[in-house]
Order: sequence, then structure tokens, then C-alpha cells
Amino acid sequence: MRRQIDFNCDVGESFGDWRMGQDAALIPLASSANIACGYHAGDPLHMQTTVALCLQHGVAIGAHPGWPDLQGFGRRALACSPAETYAFVLYQIGALAGFVSARGARLHHVKPHGALYNQAARDPALAQAVAAAVRDFDPGLILYALAGSALLEAGRAAGLRVAAEAFAERSYEADGSLTPRSLPGAVLHSFEAAEAQVLGLLARGEVIARGGETVAVQADTLCLHGDRADAVEFGQRLRASLAAAGLQVSAL
Repeated sequence: MRRQIDFNCDVGESFGDWRMGQDAALIPLASSANIACGYHAGDPLHMQTTVALCLQHGVAIGAHPGWPDLQGFGRRALACSPAETYAFVLYQIGALAGFVSARGARLHHVKPHGALYNQAARDPALAQAVAAAVRDFDPGLILYALAGSALLEAGRAAGLRVAAEAFAERSYEADGSLTPRSLPGAVLHSFEAAEAQVLGLLARGEVIARGGETVAVQADTLCLHGDRADAVEFGQRLRASLAAAGLQVSAL
């Protein structure tokens, strides 16, 4: 089994008077955080507050750009061109980087959100657009992408440092993609099931797909979604399981 893993969480997804997640309790459990940039969720005040929380707890800060779809929380597939995708991603990275720079810090990584993440994982043209936006903003940024995906390969081709990502509480398909949320079993609600998936992944480099197939997955970073009602409890128990397995949690 490996000795170190990055543990990232999606945060900063409240906007206006609408609240999502328990960021103040979840962020201290993470080693890196992906902050919504105002398109699928988030707004300037929450971006600013979430950046401050990450800096307070020494958590690496990443931009979490998504499709411009507040009503669908960025989880609805949009038919956007590569040129539009490039502009959307570049715009959102710049927005979050402004708050990070104002605090005298630097942005650490970029991880697309939701449907944009999944579409770019399988569409090379969208993947190249995302990777180009990250590279053109700052070639020193790390691109977080689904292990084995087109986005991971596009990041490498663009000369970026990439982090292959796996998920603690999402199920997989036989091709290594995430099970669409529209299908039953897409989310692992049981902590025991998520723990077994994570420990199997880290010990053997594989997960068991929804259909029972064994799928090879090599991961540099492990994600927990912050919009779960029990995200904090999940995070606490997962950190304890990783520690018991002798794994150090630290940012890349």
C-alpha cells in the first residue's frame, strides 16, 4: 500500500442566502480544496470566505470551474464548444485567483466540476480546451482529472502537472468512468462501502465497478463531495481509516 494521498473536498458552494455544505468543519479535514467560482455555485463573498478558511487551516486552494448552470448545480451536460469551454474555465480560474492573490497566496490546482468534469473526461476536444485554459493562466497549476480520462491525457499533453483523481463515495462503471447520478447506486451512501472502496483502491490500485467488474484505478488524490448531508462525518471517519492504514494525508 502507498504511504501518502491527497484528500480533496469540493467547497464554497453556497451563494446569496442559499447554503450548501459545512465548509468550516469540512475544510480542516482536507489537504486540498476545490472552491466553486460562481458559475455552478458560489459567489464573490463565499469565495472570499472560503479562501480565508483554507489559508487558516493550511489547505491547498484549487479553482472548481463548472458550467454556467446554477439551477442544475452544474450537473447537467451542456453542448458548449471548445472555444466557449476555454473561456468559461479561464474566466473562473481568474475570478478565484484574484481572492487568493489578495491574501498573498497562490492558487495550487484546478479541478473542473460536475458535468464539465465528466464531459471533459471522455471528450478530447473539451479536455484540450480545459487544459489549455489552465496552462494559459498559469502553467504551474496542477490539473486534477479523473484517473484514466481524456482530461488527464490532455493535461499531460499541455505540459501540465496532473493529479489522477479517484472518488470515495461514487461508484464506477466497467470503463473506469463514474456512474451517472441518474442511475441507481451512483452514490455510495454507506460509509463501510466507501471505506472498502478507498482501501482497496489504495492497497491494490483497483475498484469494483457497479456491475461487479474489477477496474484498475491509480490515484494521486481522493475526493469527497462537500454537498453530502453527512460529509463532515464521512470525512472524519475516512481520515481515521486512512491513518489506521498508515497513510499520511498531504497536498500534492
